[in-house]
Amino acid sequence: MSEITSKSTVVAKEAKATLSGIHVSPQKLNLIASSIRRKHVSEAITQLNFSSRRASNDVRKLLQSAIANAENNHGYDIDRLVVKEAWVGKSMALKRFRARARGRGARVQKTFSNITIVVSELE
Repeated sequence: MSEITSKSTVVAKEAKATLSGIHVSPQKLNLIASSIRRKHVSEAITQLNFSSRRASNDVRKLLQSAIANAENNHGYDIDRLVVKEAWVGKSMALKRFRARARGRGARVQKTFSNITIVVSELE
C-alpha cells in the first residue's frame, strides 16, 4: 500500500488550533463547525456562547486558542481575524453492548471526533 502524506494547508496569513478526542459524534460536531465557518471571530464566539449544544463550549475554547495562536505566534490583529476553515474528522469509537429483549444484545458505538479551526487575517 502507498502511504498518504498530508501537506499542511496553513499558509503564512493563517493560524490553526486542533482538538482531538472530543466525546461528540462527528455529525453533531459538524453542525456546530458549519455555523461558524466564514464568520468574523467575534461573531463566531458570540454564536457559540449562546448555542444550546453541549459541544459548543469546547469549540469556543478551541476558537479562542486559534485566536491566541494568531496573536502570539504570528502577531495578527484580532479585530481582522475570520474563521477561514473548520473541519471535523472521525476519531476512535468505543464499542459497547446493550441488553435487549429475548437475551439478545445490541451494539452501541460511543464515537469521538477531532476538530480543526483555521483563522485567517483579512487583507
